[in-house]
Amino acid sequence: MTTVDDLKRRVADLLAAYPPESTPRQDFLDARFDAGLAWIHFPEGLGGLSALRSLQSVVDKELAAAGAPDNDKRRIGIGLGMAAPTILAFGTPEQHQRFLRPLWTEREVWCQLFSEPGAGSDLAALGTRAVRDGDDWVVTGQKVWTSGAHKSQWAILVTRTDPDVPKHRGMTYFLCDMTAPGVEVRPLRQITGEAEFNEVFLSEVRIPDAHRLGAVGEGWKVAQTTLMNERVAIGGTEFPRDGGMVGVVTDVWRERPELRTSELHDRLLKLWVESESLRLVSSRLRQQLAAGAPGPEGSAVKVAFSELNQAASGLEIELLGDEGLRYDDWTMRRPDGVNFLGREAGYRYLRAKGNSIEGGTSEVLRNIIAERVLGLPSEPRIDKDVAWKDLPR
Repeated sequence: MTTVDDLKRRVADLLAAYPPESTPRQDFLDARFDAGLAWIHFPEGLGGLSALRSLQSVVDKELAAAGAPDNDKRRIGIGLGMAAPTILAFGTPEQHQRFLRPLWTEREVWCQLFSEPGAGSDLAALGTRAVRDGDDWVVTGQKVWTSGAHKSQWAILVTRTDPDVPKHRGMTYFLCDMTAPGVEVRPLRQITGEAEFNEVFLSEVRIPDAHRLGAVGEGWKVAQTTLMNERVAIGGTEFPRDGGMVGVVTDVWRERPELRTSELHDRLLKLWVESESLRLVSSRLRQQLAAGAPGPEGSAVKVAFSELNQAASGLEIELLGDEGLRYDDWTMRRPDGVNFLGREAGYRYLRAKGNSIEGGTSEVLRNIIAERVLGLPSEPRIDKDVAWKDLPR
C-alpha cells in the first residue's frame, strides 16, 4: 500500500527531475501524470498509483509548497469532475489510454451534452437521436446549457438509440468530438452579460462505435455515474474555513465597518454557521468518496451549496447598499471557465441564481434526497412502462 512517505519521495523525485522554476508548465503536467501523481486513486499507468484518494492532499501540498504548476480546474472542471470518472468506470482500456492523459494535462477540454430544450430536469426524456450506420453512429439533435462548449475539444453525450422502449432504457452514451463536421456551437448570453453557456446543434454527426461508452441502451446507467460525480464536483468543492461566497462577504464586513448594522450582523452570523456546517459535511462527503463511488448524498450537499451561495451573494448586495447595485461591465464575454466568485458583487449575485439550476435543479435533487437518502415513497410515474415514442410532448 502506498504510504505518505512513499508519496513524498515520489514528489521529491519529480521535482528533482523537473524543477518547477525551469520546466515548461505543460512538460511538468505531463511528467506529473506519468509519475502517477495526477489523481493518485486512479490505476497505475493512468495518472495514478491505485492509492487512497484521501492521500491526494499530501501530493498537492508538497507540490504547492515547491511552487509547482497545477492544471486549471476552472478550465477543465467538467473533464476532471465528470468525464474522467465516467470514462474510468465504463471505458475500455483503449479509451482509458486515449482520453485520460490529455484530459488531465489540459491538452483537451471537455463539455457535457446532456440537457435539451425538452429534457432538462427530466433528462431521460431526451430526443437527440443516434442511428447505427456500420461502424459509426449518426447523431442528430440539439443540446442546451452547455458550459464551455465554445472552448471544448470533446464532449460526453447521451443520445436516444431506441425510441420503442421506455425512456430510461433506450439511451446510449458517447464521447463526441466537438470538432467533427455537423457540430455547431452557439452562445447563450446570460443575465450576467457573459455567454458561459451554449446551445449545441448536432446535424448528422458521425461518431465511431469505438467512442461509445458502455453498452448500447445503457446510457442512463452510465449517465448516473456522471451526474453523481457532477453534484459532488459542484457542491463538494473543498474550501477553507471562512472561504467560498461567505468568505467574500466576511471580507467586506471586516474591511468596511461603516456598512454594518445589527440586523446584517445577525444574518451574517447565521450564514457563517451554515457555511461552516457545509464545509464539514463536504469534507465527510469527500472522505466517503475516497472509499468508493459517490452516492445520492451529494445531492444534499449541492442543494445546500446553491442556497448558501444565493443567500450570501444577496447579503453582500444589501451590505454594500447603493454601491452594490452598480454593475461593472455588461460586455458580452465567452469565458474560459466557470467562476462562481468572479468579478464584483453584482456579478456574484446574478451568477449565483444559476446554482440552483445547473447540475440538477434543487427541486429534482430534493426528490432524490427524499427517495434515495430518506427512503420516502417515490412519486407516481405514469410513464414508467410507456415507450419513449408514445410519450406526450
